[in-house]
Amino acid sequence: MNINLWLKGSALSAIALALALVAPTEIGESSAEAAETATASAQQDRQDRRAERRGERRQNRQRARQNNRGNQQQARRANRQNRQEARRGNRDNRQEARRPARANREQARPARQVDRRDLRQVNRANRGDAQRANRANRRDTRQVNRTNRRDMRFEQSRERAGNRNVERRTERRVERRNNGLDRRVERRGNRVENRVDRRGNRLENRSERRGERRANRRGDRFDQRARQINRRVDRAQNRRSDRRVDRVRRDGFRDGVRAERRRDARRDNRRYRNNRNAYRNGYRQARRDHRRWNRGWRDNRRYGWRSYRRSHRNIFRLGRYYAPYRSHRYSRLSIGFYLDSLFFQPRFFINDPYSYRLPAVYGPYRWVRYYDDVVLVDIYTGEVVDVIHDFFW
Repeated sequence: MNINLWLKGSALSAIALALALVAPTEIGESSAEAAETATASAQQDRQDRRAERRGERRQNRQRARQNNRGNQQQARRANRQNRQEARRGNRDNRQEARRPARANREQARPARQVDRRDLRQVNRANRGDAQRANRANRRDTRQVNRTNRRDMRFEQSRERAGNRNVERRTERRVERRNNGLDRRVERRGNRVENRVDRRGNRLENRSERRGERRANRRGDRFDQRARQINRRVDRAQNRRSDRRVDRVRRDGFRDGVRAERRRDARRDNRRYRNNRNAYRNGYRQARRDHRRWNRGWRDNRRYGWRSYRRSHRNIFRLGRYYAPYRSHRYSRLSIGFYLDSLFFQPRFFINDPYSYRLPAVYGPYRWVRYYDDVVLVDIYTGEVVDVIHDFFW
């Protein structure tokens, strides 16, 4: 088809040229225009043919490229499949090759373990036998050496003495030595037994002491906690009472309670005078009465203050204790301790001891409150004669 078009175009162009040359001059302009149109059409035909050829070439190239791409993709897929099949085959072959080795290892492991255990047991038995044999040999050699030494000594003594008396003496000495050795062995055994018994007793005593200490510590901790709780309760109660007293005072100032205060002051002065006279009388009686305090009152059932406190707890709640010193803190007192005179002022005295089921005092002794404890104090020396810890709540 392209060749036919090309031939047609060339023929038309030749005819146009011939007409242009042969045509007369009158028709020159029209022929020239026709020639121009013919040349223009011929050029367009050529351009169209070139464009068609280029399009055909591009199409052929694209088809070739597509065919090449398809062939390359197919080849790659085939290569991938072949590689995957080869890998799978290699894996299967490796697994098949490893299975007998694993089976052999698993079969060989218990045998190896058994062999190792047997070897260890045999080595232990051999070691034990060797150690026992060495010990027995050492004992035999020691005994042989001892017997040889004894025989040598005995022969030497016989050679030196040469008489029956000497032999008898040597025999007696041997018997004495043997008896002495037996006695020494018995003494050593008794000493060892005594030491073992002592150690056992010490350990038992230590364990008992530790248990007692732990129990005492626990009891002290419980007591401390109870004291803290009681102190907190007392503080709260004292604060409430102080607030109430403040309120009463404020109200009393408004209502004219100054007269009552004056009456109370007069009463306090009278009491102070009476207490001073009682103090003088007590001092005189103390000079006459030099008896020491008898601590056997605890065995008397009349003074069972613990059972009495269980049934009368409110009596043993006296409120907060205000120490004479601001910076003073509680310290656990014991018998023989000396107190400052400010700690056994009349305001700390327990004037009616039997109301708390305490024995009556005599001479220079007075029951005094010290925080939650009750202390019996010699008011002339300040010595603590008797103490009851945690008496009040």
